[in-house]
Amino acid sequence: MLLCEPVCCYFATANTQPAMKLNKKNCDLKSCSMCRQCQPDWLPALDTNRKSFHFKKGEQLFTEGEKVTGMYFINKGLVKVHKRWGNDKELILRIAKDGDIVGHRGLGDDEFYPVSGTAMEPTDVCYIDLSFFNSTLRTNPDFQYNLLMFFAAELKESEKRMRNLAHMNVKGRIANALLYLEKKFGKDKDGYIHLSISRQDLASYTGTTYESLFRIMNELVAENAISTDGKKTQIVNATLLHEYMEQN
Repeated sequence: MLLCEPVCCYFATANTQPAMKLNKKNCDLKSCSMCRQCQPDWLPALDTNRKSFHFKKGEQLFTEGEKVTGMYFINKGLVKVHKRWGNDKELILRIAKDGDIVGHRGLGDDEFYPVSGTAMEPTDVCYIDLSFFNSTLRTNPDFQYNLLMFFAAELKESEKRMRNLAHMNVKGRIANALLYLEKKFGKDKDGYIHLSISRQDLASYTGTTYESLFRIMNELVAENAISTDGKKTQIVNATLLHEYMEQN
């Protein structure tokens, strides 16, 4: 299995993590998955118990190994969920967008986050402390059911990604990642994947080195499978990318 090369990602401890900046204005109680799926008569309690925070690009919402305190619901922005992989290496497990939940991997008997969450751009979140989150689960069956379905889908996707890391070659993994990111984030008005992601983060997401990713992306451009403009990528020939996914 190919692993990521050392990356410039600072893993903060609980004592060095930057303080969260409290937003003056909360969300509209309609945007995040929790708000949409809770019973209407629970929304006043949710409004009272939530806190809205703003994170700058590169700031961590929570840190691997840190004690779990609550859940984060993204109002606007992007958060990468990543895990330490050896010394100073990281593997990006998921990229969360508007409306998504992060921090849920810390649920369960283990009281510590098994992953970190870092803002990839200026990000606004609603924060719900763990005690109130558990009360919400017990009181709102629709939210409980949808969260269960989300866990099941995320588990399937994680298992698929781990299988790809073990059995798919690097070019196939990069092709697969580009197709998946286009499906999840859509395309902008110019046809590029609606996600601005650095080459280093894309390498960490596909489980390869920056150098390998740079070389293969150039190959894909030369083969007219993709086109790039800075951090933006456009899929030109999806059929060819699917062919690379099938190669072992």
